[in-house]
Amino acid sequence: MSAVTRVRAAYARIEAVDRPEIWIDLRPQAEVEAEARTIDARVAAGEQLPLAGRLFAAKGNIDVAGLPTTAGCPAYAYEPEADAPVVARLRTAGAIVLGTTNLDQFATGLVGTRSPHGAVRNAHDPSRISGGSSSGSAVAVALGIVDLALGTDTAGSGRVPAAFNGIVGLKPTRGLVPTTGVVPACASIDCVTVFARTLPEAEQALSFMAAPPDRALPPLPQRTPGPWRIAVPPREQLGELDEGWAEAYEAAVRQLEAAGADIRTLDLTPFTEAAAMLYEGAFVAERYTAVGAFVDKAIADGAKGLDPTVAGIITRARDIPAHQLYADTDRLTTLRTRALAELSDADALLLPTTPGHPTLAEVAADPLTANARLGRFTNSTNLFDLAAVAAPAGEVNALPFGVMLIGPAFTDERLSRIAALLQPNTQLAVVGAHLTNQPLNPQLLTLGARLDRTTTTAPLYHLHALKTTPPKPGLVHVGDESGAPIETEIWTLPPEGLGRLLAALPRPMTLGTVELADGTQVPGFLCEPSALADTENITSYGSWRAYLNR
Repeated sequence: MSAVTRVRAAYARIEAVDRPEIWIDLRPQAEVEAEARTIDARVAAGEQLPLAGRLFAAKGNIDVAGLPTTAGCPAYAYEPEADAPVVARLRTAGAIVLGTTNLDQFATGLVGTRSPHGAVRNAHDPSRISGGSSSGSAVAVALGIVDLALGTDTAGSGRVPAAFNGIVGLKPTRGLVPTTGVVPACASIDCVTVFARTLPEAEQALSFMAAPPDRALPPLPQRTPGPWRIAVPPREQLGELDEGWAEAYEAAVRQLEAAGADIRTLDLTPFTEAAAMLYEGAFVAERYTAVGAFVDKAIADGAKGLDPTVAGIITRARDIPAHQLYADTDRLTTLRTRALAELSDADALLLPTTPGHPTLAEVAADPLTANARLGRFTNSTNLFDLAAVAAPAGEVNALPFGVMLIGPAFTDERLSRIAALLQPNTQLAVVGAHLTNQPLNPQLLTLGARLDRTTTTAPLYHLHALKTTPPKPGLVHVGDESGAPIETEIWTLPPEGLGRLLAALPRPMTLGTVELADGTQVPGFLCEPSALADTENITSYGSWRAYLNR
């Protein structure tokens, strides 16, 4: 699918879902289409753009050239001179930014309701919160408007919205992704995060966002061979959870165990004690350092556009004495030492991302208590300098339930590999060299794929014989009366395997959506239309095998 087609579909989707609270600033469609035409032309000319046509959004505290950076406060707005590096890197790879998204003002909150642009409603149940502070970014992904979205995470803002909206949130090791061009919340522990609907998509985006670490890599403990070692706390240390959440969490533990993981017990106390310190202790003073002078002046001028809850948190932080910061730093060091000791014989800690999912009304009735509860498991991660992955893990009462894997700094890839075990197998449609007994079929078998069934596409496709080694066909969607059904094998494989296929996929092949004869849609191998010049149209054969046997 061309970048222009994807852009038009995104703007149609924006109109269809009617969620204006997602956005702070949305680029004009004509401007975005012009950028998409340039991307399509560059691809047609043979340029390598791995993220060509992927659409993304950026949280409103991240600089996007041509749009104001507001951090959710219109009076704070400034015009950035350039894209933040993380935005620029995605665009360099061919991705297209649609606009900036709503957030808890100054990235202060886990609820997604603290904004003059309105509360961002949950993608699945509009009566419930979306989670924050990266609320608009998460919902834009969950509703299928964009493929990817950037958020930030200081206390859990790149993980809580992922859990509530049934998507993936990667919170990388601090410093792995630059925070230049990001309005700070707590600059010493802020992280830029990425949301996507699948783990492979999130990982691919992160690979372009990341840079050589800005600090020396610590020597990671040598991992002894064997199954993944997953730490879990005793049930009583999880505290009060929403109805059905304990059972959903235990099901995730059993799923990892069934996949071969070694489950062991961990004392969660240092994690939860540190979590309480993020807002109750002196560390919140760093939020005043970031925007306190602006907030003070805004209050003196009448406080227009300030969220009262956010303003209260930031102004109270102004009066925290320096001696408390030193005392809290000492205590945090002790807690971190205990926490890392608990993690020392495990590859990851598995937790529910949050203890529950409140309604908009519940948060409005008691905003501070609701927010504090949501950070019980997430607040300590950046204080302890850990990496984390938030991943879907089923549903409770027809709403998404999410878990979180936490590990030492720079174990990001390890955490993603473990998180992949929690994802259901995905399907893949193949029509050519990956078919049974064809030259590339061993690639599927190596990734743990198995043949599910043989069917055909909907009568919407053409098949061309490409001039490649080994020979393979190119499937292209035409969507008109000239299309025909093409023989297709449907394979199931772990999402991790699909991600590896995507990462190694050579041009002109692409991974897109293939519509089958029964009307269902599955991921499948397609071909860039620009590669079809001077190729033989073999649609009339109905299958690659029939063409080879001609």
